Amino acid sequence: MQVRFLIPIFLVISLHTLYAQPYFREENWIDQLNLAGGLPEKLLSTRTAVFYDYTLTEKDLNTVQEYFQRSGIDAVAYHELDMLMSGKDITRAFSDFLEKREITNIVLIEKKENIYRIVITFFNGKDNIVDPKQNAWSASNAILTELLKNVYRTTSGQQKKLNLLINDVPETGLTINPILGKRNEFFAIDLKVDPLAVPKFGDEALDKRLEEIFKEHYPLKYKLTEPGLTEKELRKQGSLYVLCIVHTRGSALKELLGYPMTKSESALVSVTYPDTQQQLKNIPSNTPVYKVYFKHIDSGNVFLGTKWDSDVTWEQALINHIKGLKAELKLN
Repeated sequence: MQVRFLIPIFLVISLHTLYAQPYFREENWIDQLNLAGGLPEKLLSTRTAVFYDYTLTEKDLNTVQEYFQRSGIDAVAYHELDMLMSGKDITRAFSDFLEKREITNIVLIEKKENIYRIVITFFNGKDNIVDPKQNAWSASNAILTELLKNVYRTTSGQQKKLNLLINDVPETGLTINPILGKRNEFFAIDLKVDPLAVPKFGDEALDKRLEEIFKEHYPLKYKLTEPGLTEKELRKQGSLYVLCIVHTRGSALKELLGYPMTKSESALVSVTYPDTQQQLKNIPSNTPVYKVYFKHIDSGNVFLGTKWDSDVTWEQALINHIKGLKAELKLN
């Protein structure tokens, strides 16, 4: 049964380049692939990474690995799918991981309204993992095992199985570290003198709101920069720090950014500023949230702030972080 659907990830990598700020809209980046392009040529002779919907159970993943083993798909790493495109630094970290593990292919397993979809494509070897419109194979089914049987029939009918020593169980729990420099749970004092680059989104309405927030709330030096510029280019323009925004489930973001996190936590306490006063807000751990941090371009050092200040909109998350900065550095 073929079913085409969209999953609202709310964060899409802009078509022109990954280095633009995320364009926050309800669209699934996976549907930008050429889903009728076919299987990767060396799927059964090279390594594969699997990115799966976080609601899949351990039993589901064991079933996936069992069928992949039969098919000849050498799945050597499993990660939760919504982590993959949650922010530029995080996507780059996954790219580095794929390079180091010599992984050639990626499998994406989605689940929406009890319909499973598997998309198989190749790793492009770049920081953005996949290019828009690159070839991919896709199939959907309400029953996971039937979908996996389809994968087996399709692969065995098109390619010779050369991968023989394939893991019996899925390899999960692998650490991805998006922070190249030091991880700091405080604000950078140097921001009092060093200019901050604020990359635009590349959308008129979002850019206008971004400018309004900085004009109203940020008291230090900053410069709105064009979308798509690399950090090296931002540095040449005189910026020493850059604004970063990441977005996915709160529990996944905390894990990726190095905060202590347990699977049993059903809600996360976030510091927010709905007005001038600080308040605490309980947000369910599986709710998609935004988190802001500042990064020193030359060193890669990341400054997360003194408190967990994520929120359900990027505007409020940004305001939370700026007001936290002002409070800690005693700025007006």
